[in-house]
Amino acid sequence: MREANAPAATKRETTQWVGSPGVGLLLIALASLVAACGGPEELGSSAELDAQSQPMHGDERRPRPPPGGSVIGVALDVDNGNGTPLRIRAGQSFYINQIDLRASVDATQDEGMDGLRTRGDFAGLGWGGVRQIEQSFDLLPGPTGFKRRRFYRDAAWMDVPSFFTVEPVDARGRPTGLPIVLSAGSNGRRRDSDDFFVRRFRAIQWTNDCANPTDAGCAAAQDFKAEALVELRYARTPAKDKLLTLSPRTTQLRLRWSLRPAAPYTIPVEQVAAPSFDYGFSIDVATLTPPQADGTYAPGTAVSFQLTLKDGSGQRLHPQGSLPTYNEVAFGPNEAGIQYYRAFFDPSATYYRRKHRERMLITQIVGPAQQVQPIRSVLQLEDFLGPNDVQTTATFERDGLFSQVQLFPPGNDLFGGAFDPTHAGWAAPVSDTWTFELPANAQPGTYLVTVKGRRTYLGEDIPYSRTIEIQVGTAQRTEPALTTGPCNTCHSQGGELANVLHGNDNRAACAGCHAPLAFELEGPIFVRVHFIHSRSDRFDASLAQCSKCHLTKESTQRTSKAACLSCHKSYPDWHVQRFGPIENMYVGGSQESFQQCTGSCHTTHPQSGL
Repeated sequence: MREANAPAATKRETTQWVGSPGVGLLLIALASLVAACGGPEELGSSAELDAQSQPMHGDERRPRPPPGGSVIGVALDVDNGNGTPLRIRAGQSFYINQIDLRASVDATQDEGMDGLRTRGDFAGLGWGGVRQIEQSFDLLPGPTGFKRRRFYRDAAWMDVPSFFTVEPVDARGRPTGLPIVLSAGSNGRRRDSDDFFVRRFRAIQWTNDCANPTDAGCAAAQDFKAEALVELRYARTPAKDKLLTLSPRTTQLRLRWSLRPAAPYTIPVEQVAAPSFDYGFSIDVATLTPPQADGTYAPGTAVSFQLTLKDGSGQRLHPQGSLPTYNEVAFGPNEAGIQYYRAFFDPSATYYRRKHRERMLITQIVGPAQQVQPIRSVLQLEDFLGPNDVQTTATFERDGLFSQVQLFPPGNDLFGGAFDPTHAGWAAPVSDTWTFELPANAQPGTYLVTVKGRRTYLGEDIPYSRTIEIQVGTAQRTEPALTTGPCNTCHSQGGELANVLHGNDNRAACAGCHAPLAFELEGPIFVRVHFIHSRSDRFDASLAQCSKCHLTKESTQRTSKAACLSCHKSYPDWHVQRFGPIENMYVGGSQESFQQCTGSCHTTHPQSGL
């Protein structure tokens, strides 16, 4: 292994630059070590480091927000070495809540990860040990055929500890304030020193022109893309104290990753003196249809609602009565930062790729609360493309509960616009009101109405969910009987459910939206929870120990492909003969995966603790 020792003068200046002698020297040592193990990229010359660590001008110490002043979390994004420009309110104190890095290369033949090893922004990293973990096909064909996604892990750079520094600089690259140092941690169990709740480093190979959704169907493929991804998000408690407040002279942020220390990223910064809106995000939900005299709604009633999206000061983000069109949100202007579904342009994959950037605005009703449970009826694409704005995801006859959902824009415009070459649906007006129709056989109890969305505004990228309750058929409030939890034993220190995912800590209000979709079978919560926790190296319990999350033995006994194969990656040969091979890494098979296999087998789970 090579050694790369910085001159003493450089070490002294870099130590001052970082602000802590121990951290500064540790960064230099780690950067040298990983660069040496990872490839040709080496630590820059002493002159380069000297220029980048020069003392600051004036008396600019570590920023602290004024008493009562607001602090926000900022999202940083770098794509193929280019930092996405950051607009931020002048004088705003902030911490780093999210870092997304992406490097990609295109190919006309199947190179696996070789293209990323030798070309592009991550070519100098340590790719030793990288291996394909699993694969899946998109369930719908695109313009050039079916897409195959192969997921890779275990490269050296994905597993070793690393750090990021964020340094404000002026137009000439001179520091304008003290930098902050953020620990990305390493693969494996989360440590107290980690600054982010979520850490996902991986690579994906996309094959875009498969003839059919099988391996053999990609034999003649010629359209490949490989990408490497770094996803850090949800700042933990210590990271929220690592604040930056930009000097008026700051025009850039210099983002340096310890695994490629000699090639920092530059993120252009525009400071906005008088923005039109405040930071923060909230959603109000009003019931427009008045209830009966006793405060309840009768079965068979059509109930209308209206949402209002607001900033942190309570200012409306849209005119009353309407929301922006899809074109305005996706392509601008969208000054208020309202977000809609974006996976047409930035594909997502549960656990493996940028699900936080999907950004759906959606509402649901689900109930009665005491009967809330996973929905297993599959919603078809045709349901979204039809004339109805509202889709029914669950009925009492099929699922033992009732649920409807509506997207904003409605599915027939949102998805219909994607399939239409003229994209007419994306220009259609979008209302802020909608109507759910309670069925005639609606069972009495409390029904939950939820709106969830996401706002990106002047550097801040945050989710929010609001749930209200209506009483149907009875004035007596009913409550859900959840069979899993408590999630907060792990989801804490910045990873609380109120902060992550949709910003929703009411888990009963998740079932209605999270139904299986014919084009995204992994929709149900139990599938996603099984899949994410079984793939994460940060889940510190045995995967066989169902009692870590399940509260009752009975809650583990509905056996189906989706329940088992969202966690297990294989099953015995006699299962293959009887139920077919595993064809989907999320649920095992196709739409039949949600049917109960048997009521006589798998009534216990070895080592479950139940």
